[in-house]
Amino acid sequence: MESGVSGGISVDVIVVGGGVIGLTTAVVLAERGARVRVWTREPVELTTSAVAGALWWPYRIEPEPLVGEWALQSLVVYEELAARPEETGVRMVDGVQGETRLDELGSWAARVPGLREARAEEFAGGGLWARLPLIDMSVHLPWLRNRFVELGGTVEEASVVDLSEVPASVVVNCTGLDSLDLVPDRSVRPVRGQLVVVENPGITTWLTSVDHSADTSTYFFPQPGGLILGGTAEENAWSMTPDPATAEAIIARCAAFRPEIAEARVLEHRVGLRPTRPAVRLEREVLRGGRALVHNYGHGGAGITVAWGCAREAADLVGARAA
Repeated sequence: MESGVSGGISVDVIVVGGGVIGLTTAVVLAERGARVRVWTREPVELTTSAVAGALWWPYRIEPEPLVGEWALQSLVVYEELAARPEETGVRMVDGVQGETRLDELGSWAARVPGLREARAEEFAGGGLWARLPLIDMSVHLPWLRNRFVELGGTVEEASVVDLSEVPASVVVNCTGLDSLDLVPDRSVRPVRGQLVVVENPGITTWLTSVDHSADTSTYFFPQPGGLILGGTAEENAWSMTPDPATAEAIIARCAAFRPEIAEARVLEHRVGLRPTRPAVRLEREVLRGGRALVHNYGHGGAGITVAWGCAREAADLVGARAA
């Protein structure tokens, strides 16, 4: 059992939301014996999760003490899935978190295997060297869906306007940014990320150089379909249209680290809106008639990083209702 979960849940559940949080939560619930359906407004290949880079690392997500544990649980699962990269989309890849020091991170960092200070020849500006999961979402999301279906679950395209009207004993809200209106939760906001995908000129390691107080960052991730370049972190920006000037600036920042990127052919432009709030919301509330609504949203830029840990906690909340 790849998620490492145990315990039985005998209850009908509808998970609303077909991104990485919704699908992972559905898999964990199905593995625990729940009868689960996923309702998604659009195919999983068109969700926000499909745009992600996607490197395992706690980025723009709170609260840090809980995030560290969720992330470490997820790391163990991804390390197992990396044994079958063609099937799962997960690979373990070396790289550098630039301008980052161990003493700046939470206690979780001490439990990341092999995380160490980067040597000068690895990154002149100082940083951390690590071998971390790098996830090809074009493969991983369909794998999650297939895994869920193999467990007896069903994925249905459906739009929801009122979570309390969803016909299930337990409803799990994994709607991300849509929780702004569906809950409604006015603390939810978008943080816009723009990416450029180029032909990989032979780069095999990833790199990040992120100023968490700025609305731009620099990173590149070698994926099977090309080298993904980033990025931006624009608060409360809703535009899904790639900006040409922003794309040029992304390429220039990445090329400052690896000059060969400047000549790489552009394959694609991507934009995604990170579903951010002051802290992840993972809690259960009671609906009319004693039914339960479990919330699992607000993961910002680290939904992939914490997906399995949060899914287990959400399943625990479902199980508490079902017991």
